[in-house]
Amino acid sequence: MSGLDSPFNKPKPVVSLDVRVLDALAAGILPYPVPPGRKYEYGTAGFRMKADAGLEHVVFTVGLIAALRSKLLKSATIGIMITASHNPPEDNGVKLVDPMGDMLQQSWEGYATTLANTQNADLAKTYEQFVNDILVSVISQNQDRPANVVIGRDTRPSGPGLVKALKAALDAVGATYQDYGYLTTPQLHYMVRCINTQKHPVPFGIPTEEGYYQKMANAFKTMMYGRKINGPVIVDCANGVGAPKLKELIKYLPTSEEGGIDIKVVNDDILKPEVLNHDCGADYVKTRQRAPPGSKAAINDRCCSLDGDADRLVYYYTDSSGFHLLDGDRIAILGAVFLKEMAEKAGLADKLKVGLVQTAYANGASTEYVKKVLDVPIEVTATGVKHLHHAAARFDIGVYFEANGHGTILFSEKATQIIRETQPRNPGQKYALDSLSASIDLINQTVGDAISDMLFTEVVLAYKSWTPENWLGIYKDLPNRLVRVTVKDRSVFRTTDAERKLESPKGIQNEINKAVASYVKGRAFARPSGTEDVLRVYAEAHYPHEAEALAAQVEEIVKKYG
Repeated sequence: MSGLDSPFNKPKPVVSLDVRVLDALAAGILPYPVPPGRKYEYGTAGFRMKADAGLEHVVFTVGLIAALRSKLLKSATIGIMITASHNPPEDNGVKLVDPMGDMLQQSWEGYATTLANTQNADLAKTYEQFVNDILVSVISQNQDRPANVVIGRDTRPSGPGLVKALKAALDAVGATYQDYGYLTTPQLHYMVRCINTQKHPVPFGIPTEEGYYQKMANAFKTMMYGRKINGPVIVDCANGVGAPKLKELIKYLPTSEEGGIDIKVVNDDILKPEVLNHDCGADYVKTRQRAPPGSKAAINDRCCSLDGDADRLVYYYTDSSGFHLLDGDRIAILGAVFLKEMAEKAGLADKLKVGLVQTAYANGASTEYVKKVLDVPIEVTATGVKHLHHAAARFDIGVYFEANGHGTILFSEKATQIIRETQPRNPGQKYALDSLSASIDLINQTVGDAISDMLFTEVVLAYKSWTPENWLGIYKDLPNRLVRVTVKDRSVFRTTDAERKLESPKGIQNEINKAVASYVKGRAFARPSGTEDVLRVYAEAHYPHEAEALAAQVEEIVKKYG
């Protein structure tokens, strides 16, 4: 959305801001110009780029958006997280967190994009126009309604400079803020929801790090009653902010000798910026299909990896036959298995609908297992956590994970009330109800939380008495291949059916269908990237060589049309 076609270009504002605020904005943004030729767009991950590509300007404008959103929502606290997740150390990013700890309302992404692309000379007046457009109803009631913001960041060296730019914006408009310093992304989401629910009948939690650790530890202890974890788990923290936070959490958890867990932390060096996400972390393991070189894992060790801001999780192990990955699809199914069983044992199977949400990238074998063996309904959405999160919220208990390991489990208000108000009639039912109730607290329902998800996974494996081999053996993934295809203009490729089909260019989907029909258990789709002129082609089939061949065929079809 450019400045020329912005809906906020009104000839005369309803209210003129205090000249001191306008002057403060003009002075505050002065050190942070937009580099020539740069264009920014707020996406699922917020803004993300090289830290020296004008990100300080972007972060300044995000502070203004946060203040506006807080004012509109009756001074609710808005979160701002500065991180680039699994990206290399020279990158950074920023995203906004809404009052209930979920991602920024999608309709506001355009506001953030417009302001980020506003030149310094126009910023104060554009902000004034935003105030009049967005806060028109608030202005008539209370023009001076305060704005409240909380801030967190990961360990990247560019973080302090970005926080400085952010605070300059918040100071300019008189917003109140609290800087939590280093946090994982899920911890900031947790803090935001806790702050905004403090006056609710059932608060989400205490908005401190200790509160986060204590809530998780107490729920873990409840769920571990009568269960035993088999051996240690090696946790690769991607040399990111998750390392010191996991080490702190361990202090609150019972040890293996106490009936708890033995966590061995590796890749925990946050003092060397260059090693963040380097040859380690969830994205490395998922894309390279191998254990991190520095994981120190032996044959048959149970291992998992977080990413740089600790919101993704994948499991894996190696044995005599090689490397074995247990990704987000597997974690989602493990969660669905456990929660369905607990609902049945609690006598609530007819009252609680457990559902699972996937994207087109989910392996076809996992989808078949969920439908035919678990008998759990599946909803397929477009790629992007915001789509999965909203779909999961439509179930009583909604499980969602992307294959990359980012996901969580949502319990509706109805489900929470039923679980916590049902009176057990026997020890077995009490055990199940206690487990479900503790799951509500152990799982970070605001966003994917690798640390929370890891503890939940360990509890379920202990409950099932499963090794990673048992977990892997519940179904066999179909061989698959992912190909990146460069095209001249990605905008001519438009998808439908949750990105599983192309509706344009005309005729392309018929050609893909014909190619797929030639292979046993064949499935393929092509979807455009959201940021570059690239199509991502996914293909799977019964045999590895056929998955390769199908991917190559679809790649050629895309090139012909692109």
